[in-house]
Amino acid sequence: MTQATAIIVGASSLLSREIIKQLSEQGVELALLAQDPDSLEEFAKSLPSPVQIFPLNISEPSSIISTIENAWQAVGGAHLVLVNTGLNSYSADLPWLPEQDIITVNVQGFAAICNTSFRLFKTQGYGQLAAINSIAGLRGGPSVAYHASKAFATNYLEGLSMHAQRLKLPITITDLQLGLLDKAAMQQNRLWLSPPNEVASQIIKAMKAGKRKVYVTKRWRLVAWLTKLLPEFVYNTRHWRTKAERKAAKAQGKK
Repeated sequence: MTQATAIIVGASSLLSREIIKQLSEQGVELALLAQDPDSLEEFAKSLPSPVQIFPLNISEPSSIISTIENAWQAVGGAHLVLVNTGLNSYSADLPWLPEQDIITVNVQGFAAICNTSFRLFKTQGYGQLAAINSIAGLRGGPSVAYHASKAFATNYLEGLSMHAQRLKLPITITDLQLGLLDKAAMQQNRLWLSPPNEVASQIIKAMKAGKRKVYVTKRWRLVAWLTKLLPEFVYNTRHWRTKAERKAAKAQGKK
């Protein structure tokens, strides 16, 4: 490979597109995998570097493996595989089917992607596997399967890193721990909700530095630290409320 090459698995999200845009502007050749590849056609045409698009069936491990191998062959190997896939949902009734879907995508699909990428890097002799993860995996939470799946991802990536060290291969594993951006958005909290271009920029910087684990954005490191320190009786009584809900509760308290 004479040009830096990256495979982006889960390329259709807003964050993925921003990362792709910045990588492309830096001259990186790209292979984009998405469940709806047609939705990326116009976006791909706007990018300055070479781009190929592949369909991704995230719920079928055999299909995932085949697609990654095809993309790998099409671009002649890769320096980087970035994984940005995942489902999340919440219902107080905890119906099984949403939980099953989350486990299928966030655990089974994620493992198939990472396992295949590591195997290809092992044959190649080097590379970097990076995954967009979440600090939700630090503790359990109301979105039971989601929190558990992110803990699985953290441990799976750590295991791959240990395996690369045992093999004495220059394969870098980067765990990109994003903050609770959905909850920050729900609260309309500008302090914790950073613009996508800033998040993407920090992700790319961390990957280039070969970081093993990094919190994105950096300020979420404090939240992660506090989350791990909170005793269970305090952690379990936390409430995430919107500004409107806090205002209503404050008004209720004055009555």
